[in-house]
Amino acid sequence: MFNKEELNKYAETLWWGLETARTGTFEKGDYVLVSYDLEALPLAEAVFDLLMDKGIVPVMRLGHTPTMEVSFYGKSDETQLTAVAPGEKELMQGLNGLIKLIAPSSLTHLKDTDPAKIGKAAVARKFLRDIMEEREISGDFGWTLCVYPTIAYAEAANLTMEEFKEQLVKACFLDEARPYEHWKNIFNEAEKVKAWLNGLDIDHLHLVSENMDLKVTPGTDRRWLGVSGHNIPSFEIFLSPDWRGAEGVYYADQPSFRSGNYVEGVRLEFKDGVVVKSEAKEGGEFVAKQLAMDEGAARLGEFSLTDRRFSKIDKFMANTLFDENFGGEYGNCHVAVGASYADTYAGDQTSLDDEKKKELGFNDSALHWDLVNTEPKTVAAKLKDGSEVLIYKDGEFQI
Repeated sequence: MFNKEELNKYAETLWWGLETARTGTFEKGDYVLVSYDLEALPLAEAVFDLLMDKGIVPVMRLGHTPTMEVSFYGKSDETQLTAVAPGEKELMQGLNGLIKLIAPSSLTHLKDTDPAKIGKAAVARKFLRDIMEEREISGDFGWTLCVYPTIAYAEAANLTMEEFKEQLVKACFLDEARPYEHWKNIFNEAEKVKAWLNGLDIDHLHLVSENMDLKVTPGTDRRWLGVSGHNIPSFEIFLSPDWRGAEGVYYADQPSFRSGNYVEGVRLEFKDGVVVKSEAKEGGEFVAKQLAMDEGAARLGEFSLTDRRFSKIDKFMANTLFDENFGGEYGNCHVAVGASYADTYAGDQTSLDDEKKKELGFNDSALHWDLVNTEPKTVAAKLKDGSEVLIYKDGEFQI
C-alpha cells in the first residue's frame, strides 16, 4: 500500500504531531505507547524505527481483532466486561506519549452487540483516560493518532483502496518532500484564526443551516484550540462549551460508524443543555442507547468548525478523524456529545479539578462521539456588548 519513503514520511509526520501536542519536551528514555491494529503493522514498524532513532522507549500494543471484539462483548460476564488488567493503571501513570494507528478490518462486526455492554466496558476504563488527561495537563504526556487504509474503510466509503490512499496522502501532505513543514504552515494559519476568535467576548454562538438552528454557549474561561498535533490530519478549530447553554436542533448529514454500528441522518434536539429528542434515518436505537450511556452522554462536549481552505479532504472516508475535518465545498462543523476537553479551559490547567469543571459547565462522560454536518451554514457570534459578528460562512472563517 505504502512504499518505504511514504511510511517514513508518515512516521515523521506523527512525530511532529506528538511533539506539538505535548506541552512538555520529550527526552531520551521517555516511554511512548504505540497502539496499532494488525493491518497497520507496516506503519507501526516505521514508527518503532523512528522512536528508536529518537532515543525513545517504544511500548508496542496490538489491538483486538474484530473476531476478538465479537467474542469479548458476546461472551463476557460482568467480571470480564469491566476488568482492568494488572499494570494498566501503572502504565498510564508512567507513559510520556501515545501514538494510535487506526486500521480496522471491519466496521460493522458489532452491529448485533448490545450497545449497553460496549458502554459499560468504556465506563469501567474511563479512569485510564482521566490519568492521561491529568498527565497531559501537567506536560508529562502527549498523544496523536492517525488512520491506515484498509479494505473495510474503502468499501464503507465507496472508494477503491487507491482512492482512499490518495485522499489520505493529500490530507496529510505525504506528497510533499517534508510534510511536517507544511503542517507547520497550517499550524501558523490556525494560530491567527484562534487568536481572532479568542479575542471576541462571545456570549453565545448561533448556528444556522437548512436543517439546523442551534445556540451554543462557549462559557466562562474558554479558549479555542485546533491544529494541535493531536490528530493527523486535523484542521478543526474547536472549544468545549458550557453544556448547559445548548438550545435547539443539530443535524449530522454525514454518516458515522461507531462501535461496529452504522448511523445516518442523526438529529438531536437540545433543551436546557440536554438532548431531549434524538432521531436518525438509520441506527436510531443505537443512537438512543449511546446517549443513555451515562449522565453526561446526552450533553455537548465539543463544538468545532473546519475551514475548507485548510483541508483537502473532499470525500466521505468512513472515519471520524477524516470526516470531522472535511473540507469540500462548504467545510464542516461538528459537535461531540459526551466528554469535553479540559485543555480548552483558558485559566491555569492545574487548578481545573472536578468541582471547578462542574461549576464551569465542562461535561464529563465515557462517551465522546463526533457528529458532522457539511451543509452550507452561517455561524454568528453574539457578543456580550449586544453586537453580532459573523465568524463563519459557507466553509470559511470570516477573519
